[in-house]
Amino acid sequence: MGKSSAGKDRMYRELLADEALKLKRVVLYTTRPMRAGEKEGAQYFFTDETGYQNWRSKGLIIEERTYHTMAGPWRYFTADDGQIDLELADYLMIGTPESAVSLRRVFGEEAVEPLYIEVEDGVLLERAMHREKKQEHPRYDEMCRRFLADREDFSEEHLSEAGIVRRFPNNEEPESCLAALRSFLCGRVDGTETP
Repeated sequence: MGKSSAGKDRMYRELLADEALKLKRVVLYTTRPMRAGEKEGAQYFFTDETGYQNWRSKGLIIEERTYHTMAGPWRYFTADDGQIDLELADYLMIGTPESAVSLRRVFGEEAVEPLYIEVEDGVLLERAMHREKKQEHPRYDEMCRRFLADREDFSEEHLSEAGIVRRFPNNEEPESCLAALRSFLCGRVDGTETP
């Protein structure tokens, strides 16, 4: 987990591709519009409010969060759609402190290990601006809203309340953050690291 533009997506892709880690991915659902370069079922399963309400009415939402954006509410959620079976595999997900608390409530404290990718605010803003410029219709207002909302969502108080202690800095070259994440996860896979 980490703030917007912290490098989560890249770390996620590369860690999943590391065969030594044997991690399976969980694809979340979202009602937000697809960004340039995204594909259905790769980054997210894209749905709408009706689809979200359908999952909710069936009691099949494991965790969820709603962001009140400049374009209206965007929902992100993990559905009980058969993707997660802790008897069969270990999984890697992208989430927030709030989602970590919900996942721990459902799967147990020992089954969920939050890993926080930490980035200095100035670096985050540079990365966010660079990413937004690539969009067909840049939404700088939404970029600023996300930045301010993340300051609250990832405040030291919220990180502490969620029991998030594993921090991986990603201010410089992403390879060093990726190496630290791999090292930690390799220790978890071979049993040398304790929670």
